[in-house]
Amino acid sequence: MINPKLAPLGELIRANLRDVPDFPETGVLFRDISPLLANGEAFSKLVKGLADFYRGRVDLVAGLESRGFLIAAPVAVELGLGTLMIRKAGKLPGPVIGIDYGLEYGKSRMELQPDSIEPGARVLVLDDVLATGGTVNASAALIKRAGGKVESVCVLMELSELDGRSTLGDLPCEALTMI
Repeated sequence: MINPKLAPLGELIRANLRDVPDFPETGVLFRDISPLLANGEAFSKLVKGLADFYRGRVDLVAGLESRGFLIAAPVAVELGLGTLMIRKAGKLPGPVIGIDYGLEYGKSRMELQPDSIEPGARVLVLDDVLATGGTVNASAALIKRAGGKVESVCVLMELSELDGRSTLGDLPCEALTMI
């Protein structure tokens, strides 16, 4: 269920979304947020709306590789907070912690720099899509291992047919629109 306070942002996303058939492979319908990112007015409304909703509730904003970075950074700036990058294996310098997780078609690994989270920090995790929940769950586990607390996960779109929400347990998650 969409939070009524976030419903206008969901409408904004749907109005600026492009469907790309057969990408990245035949039979897949990719939901492209490039038109949203390219529309300065719409993107600004999204950033300000998310910042207003989470203001005072979080200490740090995490973006998940890679489209999550594009959302997290401007929201963090609007809130006057730092941004945390949670990346695929081998992309971050220095000491990292990582976790492997399953995909529909194999395995992947997410990593973060643990010294970028203060103990007890309340973290907002932002990404473009919730599909199977693997990336979100791995990221939440990393944040917890580094001493932070996932205050909320927020995704622009939830792919309801993949039922990723059912894998999140008690992890709070807001989806701006259901696809």
